[in-house]
Amino acid sequence: MTLRLYDTATRSVRDFVPREAGKVGVYLCGLTLQAPPHIGHLRSGVNYDVLRRWLTVAGFEVTFIRNVTDIDDKILVKAQEQERPFWSIAYANELKLAEAYRALNVLPPTYEPRATGHIPEMHELIAQLIERGHAYPATDGSGDVYFDVCSWPSYGALSNQSPDDMQSAGDAPDRGKRDPRDFALWKGAKPDEPADAYWPSPWGRGRPGWHIECSAMCWRYLGAEFDIHGGGLDLTFPHHENELAQSQAAGLPFARYWVHHGLLSIGGAKMGKSLGNALDLAYVASLGVRPVELRYYYVAAHYRSRIDYSEEALREAAVAYRRIEGFVTRAVERVGANGLGELPAAFVAAMDDDLNTSAALAALHEVLRDGNNALAGGEDVTVRTTLASVRAMLDILGVDPLDPAWTGGARASDLRGVVDSLIALALEQRAQARVRKDWAAADALRDQLKRAGVVVEDTPQGPRWTIGEQD
Repeated sequence: MTLRLYDTATRSVRDFVPREAGKVGVYLCGLTLQAPPHIGHLRSGVNYDVLRRWLTVAGFEVTFIRNVTDIDDKILVKAQEQERPFWSIAYANELKLAEAYRALNVLPPTYEPRATGHIPEMHELIAQLIERGHAYPATDGSGDVYFDVCSWPSYGALSNQSPDDMQSAGDAPDRGKRDPRDFALWKGAKPDEPADAYWPSPWGRGRPGWHIECSAMCWRYLGAEFDIHGGGLDLTFPHHENELAQSQAAGLPFARYWVHHGLLSIGGAKMGKSLGNALDLAYVASLGVRPVELRYYYVAAHYRSRIDYSEEALREAAVAYRRIEGFVTRAVERVGANGLGELPAAFVAAMDDDLNTSAALAALHEVLRDGNNALAGGEDVTVRTTLASVRAMLDILGVDPLDPAWTGGARASDLRGVVDSLIALALEQRAQARVRKDWAAADALRDQLKRAGVVVEDTPQGPRWTIGEQD
């Protein structure tokens, strides 16, 4: 496998060559925890989970870091509005984020650091920047410390911008800055903000700026130089531009590849709580769409493409996934589940081509067609090899129906047991009606189940039911 990735820094597709043979370090900018996650946020976790799975299949030992920002201007605003400690808001939303990622079968990261746990590393980086002449404490008595943008000649290279075209950083009053474009590394304590949101520092009591947090956590867990830095396209500027500038100005080589995913919009606008258009997993569930089907919806698009959400497109993705799931179910009934098989060359080529999951799914559907033909023809050997191949591809994408993540843990098993019992009772009543040749009653029971989302298919082995629409 020769993985090629589109690198935002060079604006080109590059062969991926890790810094250290056999090992890959990946850092994904996680969420700022001022609110619970919506489905736009969750696309990020799924996209980079697929990248991680593919790197693992390629034989790399992957160290995957996904941070959370638990101290930030937006969180402090929420704390004041809700009259709650900032950390209680951040922690509550962190738990909801973790639950959502589990629901979508996103593998847990190697480490998931919080910004507030890395204040000493931030202090050390800021001190190095001041010593090297790339940062300065404000002279207005605010306690702020700023990065000197003009001191770094390559500033703007990542986002392909000229500093001459940039406006004020907008993260603090310009009065304490040498240049309005300079951005805050450390923010001095403010009388109108929560009293518990500050730490001692060499420059006075204060809290970190947003950008220095990620530089410190990258350094702490992946070292001075690492392989892949990921995040949403909206983070390219100013967040990632500022991370890159301050890290390299402090003497750290930093990221070798910058990988950015497209956003999930709605009606052409960015999804967000402030716009009142944020949809969460509970909303998706209310449509009758399962988390595995939402994940399929994400991976059906190339990670760099923009997804403009529509209920129709989500439902179409759910139907497409149910067809795949139906094949897996029928094949397992015929030949049993015998593990994962070989990956087709077309699938491998698609994934190596900048993680082109849409082309990879096209390759999967080609194999699926052969599998359905083999099922119809009673060709068990072909069914067995096709099933194993299909499952191997679905496993890379995180949507294998037989993955324990989808078959459920304790609570899901308990609920499924209740559903199984109720449906079994209805099927028994239908079977008795068929024995009596009361076809009207049998059909009525089947129609009632269908209206409830349970599709019954009569097979030589007896009735089989699935949740969802019939092909």
